[in-house]
Amino acid sequence: MRNGMHLDAERCVRAVRSRDARFDGWFYTAVLSTGIYCRPSCPAMTPRPENMVFHPSAAACQQAGFRACKRCRPDTTPGSPEWNERDDVVARAMRLISDGVVDREGVPGLAARLGYSTRQIERQLLATLGAGPLALARAQRAQTARMLIETTALNMADVAFAAGFASVRSFNETVREVYALTPGQLRAKAAPAAEGPAGGTLSLRLPFRAPLNPDNLFGHLAATAVPGVEEWRDGAYRRTLRLPHGHGVVSLAPRPDHVACRLTLTDLRDLTVAISRCRRLLDLDADPVAVDEQLRADPALQPYVDKAPGRRVPRTVDEAEFAVRAVLGQQVSTAAARTHAARLVLAHGEPVDDPEGGLTHLFPSPGALAALDPERLAMPRSRRGTLTNLVERLADGTLRLGVDSDWPEARARLLELPGFGPWTVDVIAMRALGDPDAFLPTDLGIRRAARELGLPSTPGALTTRAEAWRPWRAYAVQYLWATDSHPINFLPV
Repeated sequence: MRNGMHLDAERCVRAVRSRDARFDGWFYTAVLSTGIYCRPSCPAMTPRPENMVFHPSAAACQQAGFRACKRCRPDTTPGSPEWNERDDVVARAMRLISDGVVDREGVPGLAARLGYSTRQIERQLLATLGAGPLALARAQRAQTARMLIETTALNMADVAFAAGFASVRSFNETVREVYALTPGQLRAKAAPAAEGPAGGTLSLRLPFRAPLNPDNLFGHLAATAVPGVEEWRDGAYRRTLRLPHGHGVVSLAPRPDHVACRLTLTDLRDLTVAISRCRRLLDLDADPVAVDEQLRADPALQPYVDKAPGRRVPRTVDEAEFAVRAVLGQQVSTAAARTHAARLVLAHGEPVDDPEGGLTHLFPSPGALAALDPERLAMPRSRRGTLTNLVERLADGTLRLGVDSDWPEARARLLELPGFGPWTVDVIAMRALGDPDAFLPTDLGIRRAARELGLPSTPGALTTRAEAWRPWRAYAVQYLWATDSHPINFLPV
């Protein structure tokens, strides 16, 4: 864990001198003599230690008056892994900011979702990140704007709109202040965009920290894909997205140094949110070096970590959707769960147009599912009751699952529901809530893998043995599942 690393100047200097890319996103180096801030791995970074100051976020650097380096482009680094590892109010706030809440609802909306006053939220973010929620949201808008300026042929007004700026004037001022260039100059320095977005489709590159093993990540998504909502086609995972201002279709394909992302949106204002949710789906802000280093210390896991390092936890773009699918998957095969989900989609999903064909619906919202007739569900009566109870709680707001969820509280609420046992709650915690330490000791695949590796196979004994894997037990689950020949562990051909 590298929490608060920017406060350890000596360690930061060592990371900068070694140009260690593992620390990109953990802290930022601002150079007093040049007024520029960089990522730790910047190849142009040669200042004397007394000229370096360290900040925990790009927003803090910008707020202190530093401009982004034009060579290492520090604003394009993967996000800090801390916000996916922690469950405190700062981490939850950062996940909400990434999801565009400040742009849509302002700081009061952010604070209300977290149950704090605006002053409390501002104070905690400033203490931890050196910047308040408005500055953090502004930095995110600037990063999105730069990406669109440099990689698309969108006109500048559309870029400002898509990046979340309230006006073209604020867009121009922010870009000049952060990058010391006008939007037109940024575009002139970039490689020409091949063409404008066809039918609203944008092509983007999603960075990640190496290594990344795509096998279980994309294999899991492809093997469990719900027809009409998801598909694997031509080397890419595709799915529909329910977004704040409309809907979208995304295509995600693994590449050696990035994930190729093609987004078609009905409203460009949803771009930042869509990118954030895709990054979360693929766990792209993880710190695989820290995870694998700890799991590799266990002799039972070491061969599997060494063979295929960088496994990620496949997550979700919609927490409520995943909870519904987890119930549909209780005690049935992957194929049966897909069939149940496909029936719900056809009966209650919202039809959408896919410019490339193949995808037909958004997964039904909790409100739509609350109207379903349980007698028409082809599943045992007890599970029908579990599902209808869940969607009623989700629809009326008595159960909230989202990026702002307090993990222990959400677990407790789920365990109160009839039909929710440890497996269902833990799989939701792992893949929907994003808890990196969620564990599935009762899962049949995990118990089978444990026996093969000479680990205890009873849930209690295995949980005790897994204490050494904390706080990364969700990643240990991926390595244990990888001992099987199930399709979830293989990148589709």
